[in-house]
Amino acid sequence: MGRVSEAFRDRYLDVLASVYIYNEHRGYTSLDRVLAAVRRRCPEDLAFIAEVEKHRGDEHKHYLMFKRWFERQGLMPLALDRSVGHIDRFILRAFGCTIEELDTEALLARSGEFEKLCRVIILTEQRGLAQVAVLLKNRAVLSDPVMTRIFQVVHKDEPDHFLPYQHWLERNGGQLVRWQEKLTDFWIHRALLLGKIPAIFLNRGLARMDHWPHEEDVPEVA
Repeated sequence: MGRVSEAFRDRYLDVLASVYIYNEHRGYTSLDRVLAAVRRRCPEDLAFIAEVEKHRGDEHKHYLMFKRWFERQGLMPLALDRSVGHIDRFILRAFGCTIEELDTEALLARSGEFEKLCRVIILTEQRGLAQVAVLLKNRAVLSDPVMTRIFQVVHKDEPDHFLPYQHWLERNGGQLVRWQEKLTDFWIHRALLLGKIPAIFLNRGLARMDHWPHEEDVPEVA
């Protein structure tokens, strides 16, 4: 591999892993709030609670895998913010607020809002599954055995991340994904893929994190 191609690959993987480590961390910390809501809304549905717990655990596992990848490179991830978060953008579009501002108590009080949250999670995770399938054919990813293995694990885990919410909606007579929500998902993905992420790739002056995201985690809500 030539120097230019090698430099391109290294930058590509650096940006890719930085985007994923943000989203995986965002995923499991946000699911703490979802899990608390599920436990209060349907405490008798132990199977659903266990599925959400597994989802949260998988997201944490994926975060740690990307963290170890960076440690092998001797680098910290690029310092990215919520603008690279698919779920951040979707929550803002669907509920008009950030994840931090999302009122889980209000969601519990209005069944339609909780169902909307389930649909947002379904679409976000389905998008994730489709994107990982694409990445597992990407030459830059396949050139790195560790990165390839990470995405193989993520691809194997992904169906368990949307099917529980889909099945819950089906069992409880909730409305499944609407075409407007599918359109929102499509445009968020396009904005990230064609706009935000290429801009990050080209921004060589972007700073790196000075500490790991999990160092600011609050204890999981029981």
